[in-house]
Amino acid sequence: MQLTDRLNRIQISPTAAVIAAAEQLKAKGVDIADFGPGEPDFPTPDHIKKAGIRAIEENRSKYTATPGIMPLREAICAWHKRELHSSYEPKECVVNVGGKHSIFNVMCSLVQTGDEVIIPAPYWVSFPDIVKYAGGTPVYVSTRAEDGFSVKAAQIEKVITPKTKMVIINSPSNPSGGVVPPDEYERILALCKKHKIWLMGDECYSHFTYDPHKPFSIASVSGSKEHVIIIGSMSKTFAMTGWRVGYTLAPEKLIQAVIKMQSQSTSNPTSIAQYAALEAMRGTMETVPLMLVEYTKRRKRIVEGLRAIPGVTCEWPGGAFYAFPNISAHLGDGPNAFAKTCTELSRLLLEKAHVAVVPGEAFGAPGFLRISYATSIERIDEGLRRLNRFFSRAEAAA
Repeated sequence: MQLTDRLNRIQISPTAAVIAAAEQLKAKGVDIADFGPGEPDFPTPDHIKKAGIRAIEENRSKYTATPGIMPLREAICAWHKRELHSSYEPKECVVNVGGKHSIFNVMCSLVQTGDEVIIPAPYWVSFPDIVKYAGGTPVYVSTRAEDGFSVKAAQIEKVITPKTKMVIINSPSNPSGGVVPPDEYERILALCKKHKIWLMGDECYSHFTYDPHKPFSIASVSGSKEHVIIIGSMSKTFAMTGWRVGYTLAPEKLIQAVIKMQSQSTSNPTSIAQYAALEAMRGTMETVPLMLVEYTKRRKRIVEGLRAIPGVTCEWPGGAFYAFPNISAHLGDGPNAFAKTCTELSRLLLEKAHVAVVPGEAFGAPGFLRISYATSIERIDEGLRRLNRFFSRAEAAA
């Protein structure tokens, strides 16, 4: 079968592959300590679920306007203003089928062959492939664990060329939990304005930050609007991953381009999910701090547990719900090595220790593993026990 060049530029999501492998073992009755999924383990809040049920009962199951129902677009702008201090109007907002769809639509609207997109590494797995699909070239900027995986404007400036179209900042970050401080973020914006390039802010984890960090949007900075694209999602903040609702905030001309593209692909986001999202935007936020309190406890348990494992180091994530330990001491040809790469090691962990993790190569970070702590303390403890037993055997053999 002859497939298109654009499809051959990309690969299946590595996180999806890990989840599929873990599910195959679970189907055989194997007990998996699953640190793979990048989604909250909490249920969608009741008031949001009830809004979805009401939408079904009221027969709100028809096509909607392509950019989403107007009340939801208005509510998104009002919520973003209240929570993150921006100033968008509904004409500068489009509702998409999840945050990934938002990014895909924007890339396909702006990026073409020869364009470069700067992506700090470690990066979310889909950023490079979406850029490649659109015909662009990802340009990576490596961040360091000792800096909290936070990219700096000076690093970005070194790789800007006349071909640069966009810089992507995912803060808090999936997979590292890295947070870009507001002053550094503003320096990155100043660079983008100077070079007349776009700055995309992926805010999917905006409300999951740990002290001293606070939720922040680069769209709150005066004079940012003409250079900034905001990607948001209901998935993480409101535990609505399966509802598939995201949004884009950007200058009206770009929003119109995204609407044009969406009109020829998904037509509109699911009507029922939009009414549930409307309740999320208008209703109480009381579940968010409750989730954050629990994530804070889990963060402490997972980082301290990882640091106690021989040959493993781990920085404190500033946000999101991922730990990103360095396991490079167990790679290569040394006496404590299990495998050549962390991809190979993650396969061994799944098969031998029955622990599911995502290898760092998937995020442009060889020598690391992504461990999601969006699971219970009990499962975290069990996973840590298995990891400790697995890695200690290598240490004992030294």
